[in-house]
Amino acid sequence: MITPKEMAQAVVKALDGKKGQDICVMETTALTTLADYFVLCTASSTTHLKTLSDETEKALKELGEMPHHIEGYRSGSWVLLDFGCLIVHLFLEEARDFYGLERLWSDAKQVNFSE
Repeated sequence: MITPKEMAQAVVKALDGKKGQDICVMETTALTTLADYFVLCTASSTTHLKTLSDETEKALKELGEMPHHIEGYRSGSWVLLDFGCLIVHLFLEEARDFYGLERLWSDAKQVNFSE
């Protein structure tokens, strides 16, 4: 059984491998029952956004984790992948600035998976 932290690490590696920008991992365990981790990432275009979404789904599928829900894949500026204990938010830059999830969840602990 894979842990939520291991899931987040796999997503960060996948996003980084596809040149995702400004990847941010927030541990939200103590703040909400929604998820243990949020992963945020910026894409450079709508095509890049879909690539990052597909790569995230593929990376976790290989670990036996399927998304419970995906929102926004067809809309173009923000994709949300809900894996239960992990929620991945993929944005175009304007949408990330507009929604300001880093500000909204500023009490969350920032996690660094740099090697």
